[in-house]
Amino acid sequence: MVAPTLKPLRHDLRAMTLDATAFSVMVGVGETYVPAFALAIGAGQATAGLLASVPPVAGAVLQLASPWAVHRMGSHRRWVVLCAGVQAASFLPLLGAALAGDIPTVFLFLISSLYWGSGMATGPAWNTWVGTIVPARVRTRYFALRTRVAQAAVLVGLLAGGFTLQWGEQHGQTLHAFALLFLVAGACRAVSTWLLASQSEPVPLPEAYRHVEAREATARLFGRSRGGRLLLYLLSVQVAVHFAAPYFTPYMLKQLHLSYAEYMTLLAASFGAKIVMMPVLGRVSHRFGAHRLLVVGGLGIVPLSLLWLVSDHFGYLLVVQSLAGTFWGAYELATFLLVFETIDEEERTSVLTSFNFANALAMVGGSLVGGTLLHQLGETHGAYMVIFAASTSARLLTVSLLLRIPAEVAHPTPLAVRTVAVRPSAGSFDRPILASLPREGEEEDGSGSDGGGSGSRGGASASG
Repeated sequence: MVAPTLKPLRHDLRAMTLDATAFSVMVGVGETYVPAFALAIGAGQATAGLLASVPPVAGAVLQLASPWAVHRMGSHRRWVVLCAGVQAASFLPLLGAALAGDIPTVFLFLISSLYWGSGMATGPAWNTWVGTIVPARVRTRYFALRTRVAQAAVLVGLLAGGFTLQWGEQHGQTLHAFALLFLVAGACRAVSTWLLASQSEPVPLPEAYRHVEAREATARLFGRSRGGRLLLYLLSVQVAVHFAAPYFTPYMLKQLHLSYAEYMTLLAASFGAKIVMMPVLGRVSHRFGAHRLLVVGGLGIVPLSLLWLVSDHFGYLLVVQSLAGTFWGAYELATFLLVFETIDEEERTSVLTSFNFANALAMVGGSLVGGTLLHQLGETHGAYMVIFAASTSARLLTVSLLLRIPAEVAHPTPLAVRTVAVRPSAGSFDRPILASLPREGEEEDGSGSDGGGSGSRGGASASG
């Protein structure tokens, strides 16, 4: 790898931090509120729920072109910048729809699919590219700083969006408030795109860059190995969780009749719990191992949706959301450590695109089951109770797969794991994007496999 000189390196690190900031604001102020926008323009509750899960699977199909496109362009940066620009442009039709006050449902799904596809396509390529920019000796310190900036930016976007919608609702300007959010979100992603384009690319393609064929990738994902058992468990959890996860937004806004401020507060409670608990969870993982942390998280997420059946009191729901953030934080950190630290740089772009696709299929499969139940039962309060209970039952069934995963750790868990960003998405929260993880035999001073990124460079979705 070509070592970057000091002056260009400083520029790249500064641009990467600003990119994370702009992207995180976009996620908090824009992406998070798309299902709420669907409800505001008259979409059904099941439709709004599916909007949080069907477009990501369409996006996962689109992002399968990433390894081919990177190889054809001969550059990870060019592909990332192109996709980021498309994602920024996807907010324009949403802005127009908010001003017009209407949009055909099929167009809303198409726009959302374009947003997710272009965003997801940046992830694997960005993770490979950033490894050629940030030297191992500075990764820990750099990502620690970037952590705080990105987290603050997501929270600022989330709060700004909630307060803007609350103001719009009080003054009879709800759709104009959504238009303002989409304008700000698109502008932030446009700035992010410019910042990405300004960064260097010391190594356009790794020397041994290779595309992992679908058959080989499938064999890895669903094999009988320890990794295969782990991935089978993760995919089964996604199915079970998405019986209910996409429908928390319509439940809160249409059944509980929460204000946008209350809705935003519940989202922030889970998000804040993850931020606060992540350093603690990192230490737990180091002391007891990522497998035990996965067991804690995997068992802890089982009853979360069932807890929504107990009470509709806002204070109680705040406690439930805080518990959800804690247990999902444990689950997500453990799965990241157990899955991604073994992916070689030359295969990372290809392997991650395959996993994203399988993961999205699991998400949409669960959401279609939940959406069908909700629609057939009439989108009543009782119907939501049924899908929440069904999700809990399905999660309980996944425990048998969790217990089949061998406890041996193939690679040591790093001493310090710092969250780069935790992305809220449509009432659910994506897995954290972590700082660099040491490979076997490397020191814990920041050297290791390359992680990090902002927003759609994350992975599986999760919720209460």
